[in-house]
Amino acid sequence: MCELLAMSANVPTDICFSFTGLLQRGGATGPHKDGWGLVFYEANGVREFKDHLPSSESLIARFLQTYPIKSNTVVSHIRQANVGEVSLANTHPFQRELWGKSWTFAHNGQLKEFSQFELTRFRPVGSTDSEHLFCWLMGQLDEHFSCCPSWQEWVPFVHQCCLKIHEAGIANIILSNGDALFTFCSTKLSWITRRAPFGEAKLADTDVTIDFSNETSENDVVSVVATEPLTVDETWTKLEPGSCCVFVEGELVG
Repeated sequence: MCELLAMSANVPTDICFSFTGLLQRGGATGPHKDGWGLVFYEANGVREFKDHLPSSESLIARFLQTYPIKSNTVVSHIRQANVGEVSLANTHPFQRELWGKSWTFAHNGQLKEFSQFELTRFRPVGSTDSEHLFCWLMGQLDEHFSCCPSWQEWVPFVHQCCLKIHEAGIANIILSNGDALFTFCSTKLSWITRRAPFGEAKLADTDVTIDFSNETSENDVVSVVATEPLTVDETWTKLEPGSCCVFVEGELVG
């Protein structure tokens, strides 16, 4: 299956360290060689980078390892194709506009009968089950709320929608509109929150170690979510199937 990565922070933070570990799984230490994508929220704007090439070989991915784009919310994905050809159109994360906000979605898993989730005004560009589910989810939000809800309102509703998807197949999901980072575990997802006192961490997929105390201030709070823990010397929390976690400005809020 694919691999997910996301970050929520209380100050603009780069994700170079975590992304360096993730991209190795795209064709080097893992089989996820069918494309990758990375989305950064910056105030009311969004930067998106995608490539249908393996992340371990992509020149764009190598550039992002060393270019410290700082963001409060990041969503990333490396793909192992199950449904749909290898192409940019089928590369996660996917985005749609709703209520004047850019919503970003990434999915790990597979649903054989995803056509049961009937679409309304949101339509896929590619041919994946993932984008179909995203369009369905956006349609559910659009129909349920008459105007832009707070994250406290849309998170419980999205959780119930994800449980319906979970009943039909495997669906580990990351969703954000920049205000909150929502994560749903169907089979496998872990998270960690880093705060002072910061220490060192070593990546599991490549020989890279960082001392976070040299990169942060004592007030920084940064949470990272991944399919598999990215480091070997930190304690990650595993989510239970059917559960969700929500992060706002780096803090676990639900």
